[in-house]
Amino acid sequence: MPWFIKTEKFTASTEQLTPIKRALYIDKHRLWVSKVRSLGIKIFSGYLVNENHRPGGGGLLIFEEISFQKAKDLVLEDPMIKAGIVEWELNEWVPLSKDENAISIEGEFS
Repeated sequence: MPWFIKTEKFTASTEQLTPIKRALYIDKHRLWVSKVRSLGIKIFSGYLVNENHRPGGGGLLIFEEISFQKAKDLVLEDPMIKAGIVEWELNEWVPLSKDENAISIEGEFS
């Protein structure tokens, strides 16, 4: 099954929100990821930090789905997308290696 990567960054107006208000959206996102995982979909969510471990580089959602359209449908259910607090892009990841172990990231994020 193909892997997909959604990249995202807060919109300019979201960056103006207090950290507490942004955290409300992030908490809804975490609950949604847990719900999706409970449906048996391999999904991992996280954010990017710089060399000083400061956030601000955006976020990643990495998951398996059967098609690009199904992946897009799933992303559109993300509470952060529904609320319009991030700009996002979705891409299918095409691994260069045909080694199944090279694309199995479950152990890395469990």
